[in-house]
Amino acid sequence: MKIGDKAPELLGVNQQGKEIKLSDFAGKKLVLYFYPKDNTAGCTAEACNLRDNYADLQAAGYEVLGVSKDSEKTHQNFIAKQSLPFELIADTDTTLNQQFGVWAEKTMCGKTSMGTLRTTFIIDENGIIARIIGPKEIKTKVHASQILV
Repeated sequence: MKIGDKAPELLGVNQQGKEIKLSDFAGKKLVLYFYPKDNTAGCTAEACNLRDNYADLQAAGYEVLGVSKDSEKTHQNFIAKQSLPFELIADTDTTLNQQFGVWAEKTMCGKTSMGTLRTTFIIDENGIIARIIGPKEIKTKVHASQILV
């Protein structure tokens, strides 16, 4: 996916197993953020920064939706532990990750494996990708301010 592309209608299932569609957010700007794993340092920092600035994001017309390949149960625990006010998509088969082009080969500690590239897509009120904040740009502890520029 790139700027100007229409985001897919079916986004996946949330932490409760409910199907989430792009049309659920019609008329709102959507922050669709992909992150590697629940309950890890960087991902927790990013989620908590979005949580702490959620009111400001909503006031600016945004809704927030997180995506990782973690299960619904793991998402439920992460939401409860961090008091997250937004939904998380359980992309266990990486379908959405692949559609958005964020499922890629990563190297960590000399080991190469497939994983999610931390990336945020800003989708406008019409379902069009308006902005992309890439893995090298995202600062997890101040991510909301990067969105609100």
